[in-house]
Amino acid sequence: MDNCAGRVTMAGITHQDAGAIVTSKHLDSLRFSVAPMMDWSDRHCRVLHRTLSRHALLYTEMVTTGAIIHGDRQRLLGFDDVEHPVAVQLGGSDPQALAECARICEAFGYDEINLNCGCPSDRVQNGAFGACLMREPRLVGDCVAAMKAAVKIPVTVKCRIGVDDQEPREALWALTQSVVEAGVDGLIVHARKAWLQGLSPKENRDVPPLDYDVVHALKRDYPTLPIALNGGLQSIEAALPHLDTLDGLMFGRVAYQNPDMLVSVDPLVFGQPAPVANSFEAVEAYIPYLEARLAEGVRLHDMTRHMLGLFTGLPGARAWRRTLATKAVVRGAGVEVVREALGMVAQGARAEEPAQV
Repeated sequence: MDNCAGRVTMAGITHQDAGAIVTSKHLDSLRFSVAPMMDWSDRHCRVLHRTLSRHALLYTEMVTTGAIIHGDRQRLLGFDDVEHPVAVQLGGSDPQALAECARICEAFGYDEINLNCGCPSDRVQNGAFGACLMREPRLVGDCVAAMKAAVKIPVTVKCRIGVDDQEPREALWALTQSVVEAGVDGLIVHARKAWLQGLSPKENRDVPPLDYDVVHALKRDYPTLPIALNGGLQSIEAALPHLDTLDGLMFGRVAYQNPDMLVSVDPLVFGQPAPVANSFEAVEAYIPYLEARLAEGVRLHDMTRHMLGLFTGLPGARAWRRTLATKAVVRGAGVEVVREALGMVAQGARAEEPAQV
């Protein structure tokens, strides 16, 4: 892969000359990642996903600079070593605050710092960060430069192709040029605009049309910049052709709602054997983690809520979801609930087996 070869972009700036030194390890992990998702991609979710793929890059939920500077850092940033490679996504727009938070996150052991320039929620808009930053490419460059000066780990940006009435081939290129000059180590592009007025965050994930061609065109103009594609990807097999041009794929809700698909990530994307044969083995591999967290006082439901999408489409999947949804919430519930639910799926699978003659 020639992503650090130092070729000159159309804008006349090389990625290497901009000071971005990307390790082959980081480029490899960029090939497939699970998106940062508020209320979903917490530490328990990430450990579950790690049982299904050894190589996918996992992202935290977005954490604001104010929360890190003034809040409970262990609660906000703590993670299990098994989660590596794991990136933290920061929300903020003050370069010095972001630099301070980047140093804190690097000390926690994260493998990458990512700046959110794509979230359109009202809370984020009120804080003047997220997708609002698509309108301020110079400020985004300043933020990246400050973080790059503060840490040695990669610094990346996740953005949209534009907001509101912006022309993507102007707005996205302007932001890209600014962060390249600042030494950014990679760009993850959600291939939709964000409408800051008139659409809810949920609608912004689906209503604005996808434009993958814009992202591919950006890669042609910035061939040495690692660029990953996000938005609307539904199956790994269907998305693989994008890797002929781009450097990575980021899956979001579909990977959360159907985590079984992650079993195929390592063989299909990384050419490595899967860590488990199926979701039955993944659950068994996850149980020691459940037991350890239960012993620390974590509620079972806080972890099993991320498991509801397992076994989708298989006999017994409904019983699996019903058992976890109703019994894991009971005070004092333990892993016996998970084993009971798993037994129902196994029973359903046996019932589907053809009769022996």
